[in-house]
Amino acid sequence: MNRPDLTRRAAVAALAFGAALGVQAQERFPSKPITIVVPQAAGGANDAIARVLGQKLSQQLGQSVVIDNRPGAGGNIGTAWTAKAKPDGYTLLVQADSAQVINPWLYKSTGFDPVKDFEPVAPLAHAGYVLTAHPSFAANNMKELIALAKANPGKYHIASAGNGTLNHLIGEMLGKAAGIELTHVPYKGSAAAATDVVGGQVPLSVQSLPSSIAFIKGGKLKVLGVVNEKRVAALPDVPTIGETLPGFGKTPWYGMFAPAGTPRAIVTQLNAEVMKALDDKDVIDKLAGVGAEPFKGTPAQLGALVKADLAQWKQVVADTGAKVD
Repeated sequence: MNRPDLTRRAAVAALAFGAALGVQAQERFPSKPITIVVPQAAGGANDAIARVLGQKLSQQLGQSVVIDNRPGAGGNIGTAWTAKAKPDGYTLLVQADSAQVINPWLYKSTGFDPVKDFEPVAPLAHAGYVLTAHPSFAANNMKELIALAKANPGKYHIASAGNGTLNHLIGEMLGKAAGIELTHVPYKGSAAAATDVVGGQVPLSVQSLPSSIAFIKGGKLKVLGVVNEKRVAALPDVPTIGETLPGFGKTPWYGMFAPAGTPRAIVTQLNAEVMKALDDKDVIDKLAGVGAEPFKGTPAQLGALVKADLAQWKQVVADTGAKVD
């Protein structure tokens, strides 16, 4: 074999080796920090859950996980922004069910398609939701609230995390189910709403336990009823609203999504890492500390849940007449 042939073969081998290294480098994930977009303000349930999971995922993956709060329009702004991000696994969305499955029926335009624009990665958690009141409020339970509100239609204000949020819609559902009229006051985030109830500016608010548990435990808020179908572990002695109004109840969920087109291998890897994190005792304890619990599942199961809930909430929105201009 002459020298030119040897040289040519060596060059081909070098190119093949370089290409193999390039493929390996491409396949290695993650090789840089990951950003988790939270489309709600800091201090709410979604933010608390994202930070607990983000910290653990950072440890497992050996890369920084940055929480990027992008609130506005009931979660639409951050959700739409993430939908347009590069689908490479480095920009993820930790989403409350409200923005993903309720907003499409509340807003004329959300800026995203909840099914076509996202790859479901993993369910993350269930959280308790409660109807809270200032400690001085005259009613101490749902029966007393209903009697008080019926005697004073529209007199009592109820704060939410903003127009179109789950807090808002639950308040609308409650009014319809109980036959009472409460005046809605939207805030820019659940933390701001809770703070004003604690301060006595507004008497009532639907709150997630992650955003209100500290106030409840500290005696700065009292709970009139639990929104979930079943009583929550963090407040085992507090009745559900459904115990007074049969059939009323909803257990909110939180999930992780990636932009549509994210490689299946990356989605599968992220799901496995989330499942591992949700089995960790420290994560379980931290979630319990904010009134949430792990909710495990596959990408396909989360995708099916989104589709099922879209159909359910479409009817709820129609029944309540709730709208956001």
